[in-house]
Amino acid sequence: MAATLLDSYTEMTEILLPNDTNNLGRALGGAVLNWMDICGAVAAMRFAGDQVVTASMDHVDFIAPIELGEVVVVEAYVFDTGRTSIDVKVDVRAEDPRSERPDRDTTTCFFTFVALDEEGRPTPVPDLACESDAERALRDRAVADRKEQLRGVAERLEE
Repeated sequence: MAATLLDSYTEMTEILLPNDTNNLGRALGGAVLNWMDICGAVAAMRFAGDQVVTASMDHVDFIAPIELGEVVVVEAYVFDTGRTSIDVKVDVRAEDPRSERPDRDTTTCFFTFVALDEEGRPTPVPDLACESDAERALRDRAVADRKEQLRGVAERLEE
């Protein structure tokens, strides 16, 4: 049994409102993480065809702030699997529809979800199939990015 990366692709759109901002008018990290966890879970559920729970999230990189009133786009897709686990890359970008400034990357993270059966026990997930060059490129990029991110974390811990 196999499912494709495209089967898992999920995109959510939010607008940054005052309740999700800090005193500088920028997105609260917790609000962004919540959106990322939801989007990642939807991608994992679409892929597995089962309920999933968040098992872990790697180091989160907050690359740039999101300003009050900006549109937030959260994208997620499955890039690797284990027997019952599903690895999902989640990226966030911001856009200001009132300006001609291009979208900008704001946050990235890798999540691991575990698929559950009706009794709440871990259950096997499909193998990941990448049927197009675009899917293979996304998968390969996610694998490389995760390795690079983990290498950077290890180096910081050694300092």
